[in-house]
Formats: sequence, C-alpha cells, structure tokens
Amino acid sequence: MQYRRAFVPGGTFFFTVNLLERRKTLLTDNIELLKQSFQHIKQAHPFNIDAIVILPEHLHTIWTLPETDTDFSMRWRLIKSTFSRGLPKDEHINKTRHSKNERGIWQRRYWEHLIRDEKDYMNHVDYIHYNPVKHGYVDKAIDWPYSSIHKFIRNGMIDKHWGYDEKIGMKAFGERT
Repeated sequence: MQYRRAFVPGGTFFFTVNLLERRKTLLTDNIELLKQSFQHIKQAHPFNIDAIVILPEHLHTIWTLPETDTDFSMRWRLIKSTFSRGLPKDEHINKTRHSKNERGIWQRRYWEHLIRDEKDYMNHVDYIHYNPVKHGYVDKAIDWPYSSIHKFIRNGMIDKHWGYDEKIGMKAFGERT
C-alpha cells in the first residue's frame, strides 16, 4: 500500500515528530538549537506555528501553511537537517543510513493529520498542551516550559489552571491517574 499525504493549500495540520532513539533527550537538551532551526526555516519558508510542545524525544505541533502552499514535507526535512547539523556526530548510524549519508537523529517519517474543523483543532491543541502531563514530566501543563500553553494563557485563550482540578487533586483532562 502506498502512503498518501493530504496536500491542502493553506491547510492546518497536526504533526508528531520523533527522535530515532526514543530514550534520548536531544530536543530539550538542545532547545535553543531546535528553536533556531524552526526560526531559520520559518524565515525562508513561512508558516504559522499555532501550537507546539517539545518533549525530550518527540514533539507535537499544529501548523497553518500559507494560502497557496502545500509543502510541509520540505519544511520538516529542512528543520530536521538544520537541527541535526548543529549536533556533534556521536550517534550510532546503521548501514542503511550511512549509505544514504543520513544521520541517526530523527525517525524518517512523522505523523501528520489534516485538521478538519474547529472541534478537531481544539482537541489537538488540548492534546498538545496536556502531553507533558500525560508522559509524567509535570503534574500541571503550565509547569512544562517548552509549550505554547504559556502563549495561550498570556493571550487569555485558556486559564492558567487548565488541565488540573485542585479540588480533587487529579488531572482534569485526559485519563485519570
């Protein structure tokens, strides 16, 4: 079966992008390099980052592309390669990657989902912001520093207590613990 991507001009997409070695913490250990990689590519090939969370070994984000543009694949390729070039070459590289002159930093593929409507959009924004809690990095989404939740709170789009119910001492979004 051939994999097919949705190419929609000006589309809004949810992405999950993973490191090849999921035990590594390269993304948060090198957060400034990752931010610079995003900024550099955004300048050359504009797109809007609607929401994002960066965890040690993967990230989730929602992008909106320019009105006539469909090429998120090129942007991801450039972001990944820009980030990788800034890291020392000390990772294990298997024969296949070596023969293709690839680094062993990122998984080749990524998950993308075309956002269908406002409800779908908000569900994915919530998923992004709650992800550090889901993975056990923090008890409250606001406590994770590498998240657009801080922008959403600053802009009055969500409350600073979003995702946590102080009265019952449990996470109020997602699964109970």
